Amino acid sequence: MKIAIVILNWNGKKLLKKFLPSIIKFSNIENVEIVIADNASTDNSIEFIKNNYPSISIVKNKINGGYAKGYNDALKKVNADIYALVNSDIEVTENWLNPIITTFKNEPYTDIIQPKILDYKNKTKFEYAGAGGGFIDKYGYPYCRGRIFSELENDTQQFNDVTEIFWASGACFFIRSKVFHNLKGFDEDYFAHQEEIDLCWRAINNNSIIKYVGTSTVYHVGGATLKEESPRKTFLNFRNSLFTLLKNLPKKKLISIILTRLILDGIAGIKFIFELKPIHTLVIIKAHFSFYNNLIKMLKKRSRTKPKENYYTLKSIVWEHFILRKKHYKETL
Repeated sequence: MKIAIVILNWNGKKLLKKFLPSIIKFSNIENVEIVIADNASTDNSIEFIKNNYPSISIVKNKINGGYAKGYNDALKKVNADIYALVNSDIEVTENWLNPIITTFKNEPYTDIIQPKILDYKNKTKFEYAGAGGGFIDKYGYPYCRGRIFSELENDTQQFNDVTEIFWASGACFFIRSKVFHNLKGFDEDYFAHQEEIDLCWRAINNNSIIKYVGTSTVYHVGGATLKEESPRKTFLNFRNSLFTLLKNLPKKKLISIILTRLILDGIAGIKFIFELKPIHTLVIIKAHFSFYNNLIKMLKKRSRTKPKENYYTLKSIVWEHFILRKKHYKETL
């Protein structure tokens, strides 16, 4: 079983200099290759790799197509059984690969895996992007074991397990190469943010199993490309979430859930106004218009999938968190 650790880079010399050493140190096992997928960087990050790590393979993309297109283009040129898509701001730990490799070998129907993701800046806490494995609620809002909206839990080994999840974080995302290519990779219309949730949903619709392996740990900085308060990030999250619902919801739930979600997005926009963040309200409106403009295109993509009925928990995580004031994953069960 050959593993390719593929790190997407765009003007990321500082991140590569800081985090690549841990990946090299703790990934020095048989049949593991490290690849830098460069998204048309204009800094000297590629020269840095060539001069300091000549054994690392480099795949050069012609343009910066974001996370989705960047990986789609690069992985066409990477030959491996398993792709490990690892953000350039990830620090890995000793023995991080072995539990994941073992799971893939022992479970032929497990096609996607995520390790435990903790916060690099505070290593006792889970990190926003993935934490202890991802789920979505009845309206398509993503949340994690260890993270509900912006509420992050301390890591007390409560999620040191191996369990089935709904989506794996794109910050550290393992997938069988044949599954990735059969699904035509990430949806490039997303550019970045939530494309991994869409890919996981499509994989589940195609009978794949997704696992969280909590015996493997990595640390993620988060926000290295787009900060949490970035209006661009707000736009992508709200628009891409609607794309994902339209493409993957079962037919009988499609209209009612999307209409409800549009209303909830409006409430979120009002909340931003009260928080004195009107720019985020404006980008939610912009996200909705972008969704409407792409409606026909996304409906055509929907026709290529076979949505399943039981894709989510029946609860509303918005209600559980903002109304019932639940802050921890286990409180919502």
